[in-house]
Amino acid sequence: MIGQDGVLVQLLRLVERIPAPPPPTRRPRGRPVVYPEQLFLKALVIMIVRRLHKVGELLAVLEEPTPEMRSVRELLKEGGRFPCRRTFERRLGKALPETLPEQIGCLGRHLVALLKPWESCGRAVALDSTVLRAKGGEWHKKDREAGVVPHSSIDTEAHWGKSGWHGWVYGWKLHLAVTVAAVWIPLAARLTPANAADNRVAPFLIEELPQEARFVLGDTHYDAEDLREACVRDGRFLVTTKRGPYPHLDRGVGVRRIFHELRSRAIENFNGQFKSIFDAHAQVPTKGLLATARFALGAVLVYQLALLHRYEHERDLRVGLKAFLKAA
Repeated sequence: MIGQDGVLVQLLRLVERIPAPPPPTRRPRGRPVVYPEQLFLKALVIMIVRRLHKVGELLAVLEEPTPEMRSVRELLKEGGRFPCRRTFERRLGKALPETLPEQIGCLGRHLVALLKPWESCGRAVALDSTVLRAKGGEWHKKDREAGVVPHSSIDTEAHWGKSGWHGWVYGWKLHLAVTVAAVWIPLAARLTPANAADNRVAPFLIEELPQEARFVLGDTHYDAEDLREACVRDGRFLVTTKRGPYPHLDRGVGVRRIFHELRSRAIENFNGQFKSIFDAHAQVPTKGLLATARFALGAVLVYQLALLHRYEHERDLRVGLKAFLKAA
């Protein structure tokens, strides 16, 4: 019975019930897929919740002869078969990270329909990116230009980016779209090296937004004409802070100030809570774009699952998420 299961098993059973993005119209090249995507989403949830960052660590934990792990192994079988190590490495190492943005968008729309976050407020979404420090050392510009990697700990797939709060950081950017409401629901997410421009990634986030979203709020990095046109095509309004010296004196400054305050409260608080829950204030625990995307986007997915679980059990959706996941 679900009521007798531990939190981890309950989250895995929840994965079986969440909507999935539509399959590709054309079958990809290579061998036919034997194990469904859902099975590896469950494996990813285990990795994120238990702080496991390599497939070998995951398989070692699954082999433990505890009642919980026996239940977990049963949930990772398809037709009575358990995937081999090579299958786990292939699917979790490359295939799954590439499909996570679509899965996050799909679950985000489902949560909006279920939780109805905009019933008592405007239908706004906040866009932002937050920097994640790369694991290991920093690859300085002079060494990068010379093609010299001075230390093996350096993650050469990461890059330099500038944060208004942290200054220059060598690492990654987690791009996010979050509801501006009483509950912060991540609706879309992408991971890029830290030098990626926010306005170039934003169109991919906007594609995943639910139809109900009408106001897209961003800072000056999102003040781009092509992004504004993309919002207009979808019947949305892009509201950003303006460039130029203060104080701004144009007619819309008062309205923009209100929107900017709403955006900051939502996205800044979400980023702080998210990094606290998943220990992302320090260096990420992974190296390489795909492995780091698996960690960061997997954490976003687990956050969404935690919201869904607590909603179904009539628990607070903002307070206690870290303790809830620690208990798993």
